[in-house]
Amino acid sequence: MMNILSFDIEEWFHLLDCDDTRSEEQWKHYEVRIHDNVSRILDILDQTNTRATFFVIGWVARTYPEVVRRIAEKYQVGCHTMNHQLVWQQSPQEFHDDVEAGVKLLQDITGQPVEVFRAPGFSIRESEAWAFETLGELGIKYDSSVFPAAHAHGGMPSFSTQGPAIVCHAGARLKEFPISFKPIMGKHIVFSGGGYFRLFPYSLIKRWSRQSGDYLLSYLHPRDLDPGQPMIKSLPLARKFKSYVGLRQAEQKLRKWLRDFDFVDIHQANDLIDWSQVPVYQL
Repeated sequence: MMNILSFDIEEWFHLLDCDDTRSEEQWKHYEVRIHDNVSRILDILDQTNTRATFFVIGWVARTYPEVVRRIAEKYQVGCHTMNHQLVWQQSPQEFHDDVEAGVKLLQDITGQPVEVFRAPGFSIRESEAWAFETLGELGIKYDSSVFPAAHAHGGMPSFSTQGPAIVCHAGARLKEFPISFKPIMGKHIVFSGGGYFRLFPYSLIKRWSRQSGDYLLSYLHPRDLDPGQPMIKSLPLARKFKSYVGLRQAEQKLRKWLRDFDFVDIHQANDLIDWSQVPVYQL
């Protein structure tokens, strides 16, 4: 069984569906919590001897380069765009320029090639398949943007593969690490990251993790482990629930998960996969 651990390195206020947290100008007015939250993650990984891939927003890297340098000392760094905007809200050129800026900045800070990418909100839908061509042009070899279920910000419900795949569009051919799901009554139930991880009891997460077969990919954010973060009052009630449910239990839940299962990063996972045997999706 191959379990992959990843983190999307964002500030606690980087919420995609909130008018009060949409722009860089607004971000300047919120409390800074990224240093303590990243330190918490690094401590957990160190104490459990666990590897992980970190998808970093360029804005975080530009504003707090010391945070990215700390991560890059031991862990794989990937791009999470420059300004954390939904793919389908951008033109192809805007997306290209945003990702290019993020990749270049991260490479300049870390001194490492940036070859892995994740879209904010898993917002590459089938209608945005052109994004894979852009990623290939910018040197991205591994993607983890496919959310194989319905999602508020995107998702590809038709993506039925429970495991790695090759995604192709035009001249691009990328290795895809999709988010894991549990098939229940014909639906894809995601449980291994974000608000889903905070919502489900650990007993269920542990059971579904064991039932995942040869592949499990998790994704967490620093805010998922931060019970002290302020509440953004303008959020709709349903969004408040999604953003704040289960915060107090999340760190202990993660520690249990990392004790009960061995995790690797995407770099290690790539070496374990026979890519000649995975499904190919022509989008």
